[in-house]
Amino acid sequence: MNVKKNINKDKIGFQKWIATFGIILFIGKIIAWKLTNSDAVFSDAMESIVNVISAFMGLYSLHLAAKPKDEDHPYGHGKVEFVTSGIEGALIAIAGIMIIYEGVNSLIVGKTLNKLDWGIAIIAATAIINYLLGYISIKKGQANNSLVLISSGKHLQSDTITTLGVVISLVVVYFTKIYWLDSLVALVFGAYIIFIGYKIVRKSLSGIMDEQDPELLNQIVKILENNRHTEWIDVHNMKIQQFGSALHIDAHITLPWYYSLRDAHNEMEKVIILLAENITRKIEFNFHMDDCKPISCPVCQIKECPVREKDFVKRVTWTPDNITGVDKHSVN
Repeated sequence: MNVKKNINKDKIGFQKWIATFGIILFIGKIIAWKLTNSDAVFSDAMESIVNVISAFMGLYSLHLAAKPKDEDHPYGHGKVEFVTSGIEGALIAIAGIMIIYEGVNSLIVGKTLNKLDWGIAIIAATAIINYLLGYISIKKGQANNSLVLISSGKHLQSDTITTLGVVISLVVVYFTKIYWLDSLVALVFGAYIIFIGYKIVRKSLSGIMDEQDPELLNQIVKILENNRHTEWIDVHNMKIQQFGSALHIDAHITLPWYYSLRDAHNEMEKVIILLAENITRKIEFNFHMDDCKPISCPVCQIKECPVREKDFVKRVTWTPDNITGVDKHSVN
């Protein structure tokens, strides 16, 4: 319990740093925009507004996700991370649309830029800070299985890429005096920002809709397949739900029908302990014990089964397809 509290405290504490730096960097980019009158710098400043908003939304979601289960939320509050991440992605896409609008308008009307040397220096400094902050955020998010920190980190790093593009465009315009290049760069990075926003929204929706995570399922199947006991005749009808950094796993396990309730429960516990020890995320299990039927005999590996009705035919390798199927395994 103390470990969980420390992890939540660490995530929340780092999200506060993201929010604080977001405000500081936004102010810096606004100053650079006022100095230069650059569309590219404006695009960077607009994305920083999203950084600030999403940072505070992420902070709220981490506070809420850390709350324990209650009567109204029996599975906890972890799903809020998917919701806030989706809103963040939508805000990123909206920022991209605003950038494209401003860029098109400048190409039509025309614009003169000022004090580009100052703008280059300020924007380059924000790019370095953003990248380092994003890198740390992603690493912490992966370590703690926090979608909020991961999405915040990816957003900061995408902001870094666009900011570097802005710096390059300002340098080119500074030496060539071709001012329309500034607006063209804003259009390109506006489209890129929209794409990043879409990807974040897509990932958050998959979590809300309990979409299958192939990588996670493959990991679980590999653990079970590599450590299976002969008494575990099959595992099937497996479903995995994600609640923020926590998992909920439902599954059926087929065991010899002649086992006592205590023996069957002990075997089921071995499966649960195996998964809990090999997966870093917090897991809640809901396993259903099935008794074996004659259809299971051809795949049952118990050599001295006292009630076998059919000969053993072959060992069924557990795969993501058959372990998520609703039926018991058979040779058919």
